[in-house]
Amino acid sequence: MKWPAATNIQPLTGTVVTICGSTRFRADIARVNRELTLAGYIVLAPGVFAHDGDEVTDQDKARLDRLHLAKIDLASYVYVVNPGGYVGESTRREIDYATRTGKPVWYLTGAVS
Repeated sequence: MKWPAATNIQPLTGTVVTICGSTRFRADIARVNRELTLAGYIVLAPGVFAHDGDEVTDQDKARLDRLHLAKIDLASYVYVVNPGGYVGESTRREIDYATRTGKPVWYLTGAVS
């Protein structure tokens, strides 16, 4: 399901949303984070961008993956930042986890590749 641009959303003030998406999309994630925040959401998002130059070990990556699932647990919704429809392996796992735990999932773009 495609979610409209964050600036067109009328949220319940303080609703928590977790952003998921490839860390190669740092600028897109930052933009969506800003839009959702200005729209009144409490936003949980990636804080380390391994695919955009932040150096992490395999142990760091595993810990960050678990941390992101905990962010999904805290959220009412998940917003997938998927420019061009791209969804990688980690993001697919996060979407699956969100779906299994009953979280609605919206996409920046409707197509998922």
